[in-house]
Amino acid sequence: MAGLTKTTLTLKESDIDRKWHLLDARGKVLGRMVTDASQMLIGKSKANFTPHMDNGDYVIVINAKDVEVTGRKADQKVYTRYSGYPGGLKEIPYAQLMAKDPTKVIKNAVSGMLPKNKHRKRRMARLFVFADDKHPYADKV
Repeated sequence: MAGLTKTTLTLKESDIDRKWHLLDARGKVLGRMVTDASQMLIGKSKANFTPHMDNGDYVIVINAKDVEVTGRKADQKVYTRYSGYPGGLKEIPYAQLMAKDPTKVIKNAVSGMLPKNKHRKRRMARLFVFADDKHPYADKV
C-alpha cells in the first residue's frame, strides 16, 4: 500500500479552455435562466473546476426584452442603488427598467448570483447581453 499515492491536479492558466454559450431568454423565467448563465461564467460544470481560478466560459444572452418573471414581481420588484451621499438613494421599478434597458435586468441578476470576490469583474466582462436576437458573436458560437 505504500506505493499508492493520489495527487490532485491543479489547473494552470495555460490549461484553461473557454467555450462560448448562447442562451435565448425568450419565454424563460429570469432567475432560472440567469442561474445557468452564472454557472457557465464560473465554470462550475467543468471537470477541471478549480475554486481559486477563473476558468469559466463566455455567455451570450439574446432576446433579453422577452424574459419573464413569475408572480407579481413585474409590479412589485424595485431596483435600488445608493450613491453614498445623503438623499442619494435611487429606485427604479422592474417594469420601468425593462422598458428603458432590458439588458441591465439580466446583468444585475447575474452579478447578484456570482461570488463576491476578485473574479466577479472578469466574469461579468465575459457576459454579453442583447435585447434582441442580433449579436456580433455569431462566428464564436
